[in-house]
Amino acid sequence: MELSQIVEALIFAAPDPVTTAEITKAVRRGAGENPFAEQQSWDQATPEVIEQAIAALGERLLRDGSAVELREGASGWRLVTQAAYAEWIRALLPEMRPEKLSPAALETLALIAYRQPITKADIEAVRGVSVDGTLQKLTDRRLIRIGGRADLPGRPMLYETTEMFMEHFGIKALEDLPNAEELRRVELPSAEVAAEPIAEAEAPVEVESAPTDPSD
Repeated sequence: MELSQIVEALIFAAPDPVTTAEITKAVRRGAGENPFAEQQSWDQATPEVIEQAIAALGERLLRDGSAVELREGASGWRLVTQAAYAEWIRALLPEMRPEKLSPAALETLALIAYRQPITKADIEAVRGVSVDGTLQKLTDRRLIRIGGRADLPGRPMLYETTEMFMEHFGIKALEDLPNAEELRRVELPSAEVAAEPIAEAEAPVEVESAPTDPSD
């Protein structure tokens, strides 16, 4: 039994992507409870050792021509089928066919990805149309979320992408987006912020004098 095989089993069995730290913890715990002497040294395995085992696993899958590949996303490692086998997988599991995003949704998602955090008003200033329905669909698919409120009049909500977004598009960080630095510098239309009304100076109040009593 090799350490890369144990790592493979852990990543395969995990219901969600698993990080190097989580794999390291599992290897240590399993080695401490395993009676085989040859595996006792793994109870002191470091993240560096686990990273070497992960790299060895990826190389072995590639060398063997496996239909499965190792991929690291924003939330950890996972085993996925290669894109070349997508049609056969859809034939077996037609109900898992993902709903495609419309061009409008993709454009809105791109604006959020490159300019996050961003308000709905700024998105609409670029697209020129209302995006309420599009934002709701992207939120329902867990590709975006509300990341706070802008320090502007009315405190509008700020939208940002999620880890699901990075998993969906196969990136580890937002810096991995194509031409990220260049596109973030492009000037885009923004919503006009209405100035807060300035309070008018109060007019002096004229106080009517009380009628004079003739007897005074």
